[in-house]
Amino acid sequence: MAYQLREINRRVQGDVTEFLAECDKSYAQRVSLAADKILSNLERSPIVLLSGPSGSGKTTTALKIAEELRRRGVNSHAVAMDDYFLTPNPATAPRTPEGSIDYESPLCLDMDLLSDHFAALSRGEEILVPRFEFVRQMRNDSLGTPLRLEKNEIAIFEGIHALNDQIAGRHPEAAKLYISARSNVNEGNALRFKGTWMRLTRRAVRDYSFRGMEVARTLDMWANVRRGEKLYISPFKSKADIIFDSSLPYEVPVMKHYALPILQSVPEENERREELLDLVRAFEHFQGIDPRLVAGDSLLREFIGGGSYQSH
Repeated sequence: MAYQLREINRRVQGDVTEFLAECDKSYAQRVSLAADKILSNLERSPIVLLSGPSGSGKTTTALKIAEELRRRGVNSHAVAMDDYFLTPNPATAPRTPEGSIDYESPLCLDMDLLSDHFAALSRGEEILVPRFEFVRQMRNDSLGTPLRLEKNEIAIFEGIHALNDQIAGRHPEAAKLYISARSNVNEGNALRFKGTWMRLTRRAVRDYSFRGMEVARTLDMWANVRRGEKLYISPFKSKADIIFDSSLPYEVPVMKHYALPILQSVPEENERREELLDLVRAFEHFQGIDPRLVAGDSLLREFIGGGSYQSH
């Protein structure tokens, strides 16, 4: 689907609070449908696999689904598959065509441990969910979290490789979701803002605000991120029971507040300058929205901060 630029700007100029509330309600309905599907599969498996490319909002969506399931009386646990990264070994780690470690590769994950944990949880046994320390680039099992599923409890494992055949293929009984910001913004038939730009913007703003990473660095990494999506993520989305659109009609007007200053600060000599200028020009079509109007439980808070959800 595609949103219409004129309608977005009309709503922003009108009752913007009502506009945001309607968008969040629509997102909540998508979460509710996902919960329906998960509950219908509970007799087959207590495991939910939630996949999607970078910047899709997997973490918040997993937490929202868990919250919705708890509201229906089913206790749920959201588990980040990033904690199942292997401590990188430079001698054996997968490499990009340029020779650097390919952190997008599923070979960076401990597939065997994940499979063992899915089986153990399905049998009602306790597991120790590991913890990966990104600052030290190592897995530290001493910081792991015990998890056991009681009857009618669910574990939602979210990660970019959740639908990979080496994971989902070993556990076809699990409920499977694929999430991505899939909607473009058009003006009539003219494309004004790509869905992939939404994900790039989310990542760039989060990297800059919370990971101390300049936008130029995010852009440099983005090419390999997109390569990894095409190789390791998109080919498996057809395995999903539900394909979930995580875009929000109000997000570009909100992100304009954060993204334009950091995009415009990139030096002119940057080799991706033209791509940056295209993105800057795209934002200029939108009326802005004050980020303070965004609800604390909005998906967008995963990327701009100030949210009410915590993954750990």
